[in-house]
Amino acid sequence: MNPSSLGVGRCNRCETLPEKIEGSGRLYLWFPIGHTHKKVTSALDKAELAYQVLEDGKYLNINLDNNNRNCYAKILTTKLTSKELKETQVLWMPGLQEPKLGDFSRMISLDNFNSLSESEWLLDLLGNERITSYFQPIVYTDNTSRIFAHEALLRGLGEGGNLIAPGRIFAQAEKAGLLFQLDALARTSAIREASRQGIKELVFINFSPTSVYDPMTCLRMTVRAIDEAGIPHNNVVFEVAESEQPPDIHHLVKILKFYQEAGFLVALDDFGSGYSNLNLIHQLRPDFIKLDMQLIRNVHQDPYKALITEKLLEIAQHLEIRTIAEGIETLEELNWVQERGATFVQGYLIAKPASPSLTTTPYLNREPISLPA
Repeated sequence: MNPSSLGVGRCNRCETLPEKIEGSGRLYLWFPIGHTHKKVTSALDKAELAYQVLEDGKYLNINLDNNNRNCYAKILTTKLTSKELKETQVLWMPGLQEPKLGDFSRMISLDNFNSLSESEWLLDLLGNERITSYFQPIVYTDNTSRIFAHEALLRGLGEGGNLIAPGRIFAQAEKAGLLFQLDALARTSAIREASRQGIKELVFINFSPTSVYDPMTCLRMTVRAIDEAGIPHNNVVFEVAESEQPPDIHHLVKILKFYQEAGFLVALDDFGSGYSNLNLIHQLRPDFIKLDMQLIRNVHQDPYKALITEKLLEIAQHLEIRTIAEGIETLEELNWVQERGATFVQGYLIAKPASPSLTTTPYLNREPISLPA
């Protein structure tokens, strides 16, 4: 695939932040079922709060301002179930603007809308691109002083330059419906930092399948950033990040096919945990499998973990898929995966995530780590 064929347009969902929920404006609501619609209008009538029913009852229009916002918010959050809050779609239009066709790409759930009022710090973080990437080395199992690749890991930057933990950022982004924007910016940050630090080894970049709704549109910015940085496509590995939800396999195959046809490599992250199953291997045909750290933790002491991990390593070896044992923290864990043929290892025993990259430190002069015979 020729990346230039991707065009130069913007992805409205991935590259555009929602308006801050402040001042006066109009809130348009579309309800999943008539029962939800009736429940809201009855509650608004009882509270004597104004609203407009539009297009024969298909949706509501509420005029919000700083004086009435809390009254409407209380009804919309207390009268609806969590399922209804997630399924009700809303569009916020500041001031007296009428929605145009392009605005509908900004529709979010009512649940996300409510969280946006708590997300001003995150909108500011994303709007000013105050994020960076730390890098953790992935090394050869048989020679731990030799770096094979670096995994890019997101870090936020506060206004004073303090680091903001990725867990806090992703949790708030999920609540506020900002995962599309965060994931896209995190990928771009990883590319920018890898280029700035002059990393020559492979770079592993995480992505969430749920934050990519159309590869040709959503991933355009990522490919453009890679090409502008002059990084060869076969030096970039996109790894499917862990998710609490089972993946839409057809959607995931479509994303990874896009990456592979563009010359990138792909990896299955956290394999052996969550939704991971053996079907993903033959359906996705990854270049790498990263064994989950929960499998690796004390694997030398747990016969259940040991048997599962041994079989996963055997399968990968037969299929010529390279393996990465994540979360190596002890010499015993390292020795165990060394003896069973894991291709690469990664973890705090080797090195913690850092910036600048460890390629600029004496790390490369270290002796290989192994247990005495």
